[in-house]
Amino acid sequence: MPSGAAEGREINMKKLILALVVLLLTVSFAAADTIYLRDGRTVQGTLIGFVNGRFAIRVGLPRSTTTGVSTTSGAGEIQYFRPNEVDRVEIEGRSLDDLRFDIRTVQVSLGPNWIDTGLDVRRNERLQIRASGTILAGRTRITPDGLRQSDSTAPLPRAAEGLLIGVIGNDLNSATMEIGSSREFVADGDGRLYLTANRGSYTDARGSFTVEIRRERDLTAEDDNIFDRRRDRTGVVRPRRPRVGTSVPREQEVEVPGTSRGVDTGIDVRVGDQLTFTATGRVIAGSRIGEVGPEGGRSSGFGSIMGTRPVPTVGPGALIGFIRTADGQVSQPFPIGSQLTFTANADGRLLLAINDDDYSDNGGAFQVRVRYATTGDRQQ
Repeated sequence: MPSGAAEGREINMKKLILALVVLLLTVSFAAADTIYLRDGRTVQGTLIGFVNGRFAIRVGLPRSTTTGVSTTSGAGEIQYFRPNEVDRVEIEGRSLDDLRFDIRTVQVSLGPNWIDTGLDVRRNERLQIRASGTILAGRTRITPDGLRQSDSTAPLPRAAEGLLIGVIGNDLNSATMEIGSSREFVADGDGRLYLTANRGSYTDARGSFTVEIRRERDLTAEDDNIFDRRRDRTGVVRPRRPRVGTSVPREQEVEVPGTSRGVDTGIDVRVGDQLTFTATGRVIAGSRIGEVGPEGGRSSGFGSIMGTRPVPTVGPGALIGFIRTADGQVSQPFPIGSQLTFTANADGRLLLAINDDDYSDNGGAFQVRVRYATTGDRQQ
């Protein structure tokens, strides 16, 4: 019976042969293939195939080594080598071990939809992902490993904000994976691979991550439709927000200081999204007005007469809101008070503020709970 070492060599050689069979069907050869023999010789030329249990290579022009000795003889003829004579094989400068992987590079930007990698994977396939690059969100630079803070509005609220994440399949209930700058994993299901950055807001984002995906081929599968799966096919768009006709309730708590001209809630809204506000707490709306609740003080004085407060019709210190659009413009401010149900009339980021024209002597803060349900991306 063969020893364990001999069995290992036999298994490795079978994998080598299987890899060669796959590669002969998927790559076009040039005169840059090399067989390294166990006796120290190398033969360079065009690898033709595995014929009658032997590697067949059409020998190319003689090649000199650093010692000046030619390692290729019999240019133009076909030479045959048995597997036990071969140490390794390189195809166009790449080893068969490297060529066991399908490699795809994808640019992952931050937008309303997940990025379709164009790669369909099968359950139990092994994938390696490496990512680099930077996404700029406002003035913040985000790498694939994300920031040291989380974002409650992101697909993974407890993971790092901006972290590269992935999901297999277009089912909105599919498990989302944390990937970062490097990860190797086994696919837990069949489907298209999608990637995005773990951040709720995308209207202020630019740039992208460069992501390399390496998928190991199953060289032992008898019925592997890898060639069919390698063809580029347009996948189904996977929105980061719910589909039309569905809604996902969310909740966010925000502190709005009395000095605030605009606190970023971290909530991106679209026209038709419904929001419910509940506010508590007290702020000081200047030394003259004093302490007030979310409804504000009595609407009087210069700010009321001249309309210098953002919402002149409500009192100083009242809680108000507005929407900042992607181009930096802001919507008409609207009064919130202690409670309000509001339907968004613009696409953009929701901000909360204090209704005042002089914030220099203000203090205190409101605690605001925002409940909202997105109605999904609209069909174009």
